[in-house]
Amino acid sequence: MAGTTVAEVMAELAALEDPKAREVNERHGDDHGVNLSKLRALAKRLKTQQDLARDLWATDDTAAKLLALLICRPRAFDRDELDAMLRAARTPKVHDWLVNYVVKKSPHAEELRVAWLADADPVVASAGWALTTERVAKKPEGLDLDGLLDVIEAGMKDAPDRLQWAMNHCLAQIGIEHPDRRARAIAIGERLKVLKDYPTSPGCTSPYAPVWIEEMVRRKEAGTAV
Repeated sequence: MAGTTVAEVMAELAALEDPKAREVNERHGDDHGVNLSKLRALAKRLKTQQDLARDLWATDDTAAKLLALLICRPRAFDRDELDAMLRAARTPKVHDWLVNYVVKKSPHAEELRVAWLADADPVVASAGWALTTERVAKKPEGLDLDGLLDVIEAGMKDAPDRLQWAMNHCLAQIGIEHPDRRARAIAIGERLKVLKDYPTSPGCTSPYAPVWIEEMVRRKEAGTAV
């Protein structure tokens, strides 16, 4: 569907508007009413279109931004463009998709990780922690894991929600992936008690770091045993 115009796409998104989907999305801080499965189906039909993606992002419509992230070419954005996009991504789903689907695939990911980690804006800093968690799991060489644990121990308890969640994920990942830091990661989680009482659906793993770490380690060991 190359050559599709922004107006055509916006009309299609408007047609997909569903009051029930909007109600669910808004409970999670996302101001749009498009079912995400239908959004992905539209993206699959449009295929990769970088110019259209940039134009959709510029509309500042949440559903259009999400679609833009699905049809863009992640490596086509420069560092400053990605930084500006993150600062403009104020709904949780846009923020998550931008970091996970675009920034993580960018050649600028490491430079942005370092810059965002130190940013005074807690939402921007949370993206730095998300990228750090990715490195903890996949490319820990060169990371100061003890230094990260120090920062988490000192700052996670009183961090704003989104930043706290990202720091907690990093804490759990360090405990899961690095046996030599596991006892300390669990001890930090037990002392800070962050997300200890978070409501967890049956069959889901609690985000409380000590439980999360022990459950994921158990699964890994069970998988190895098989």
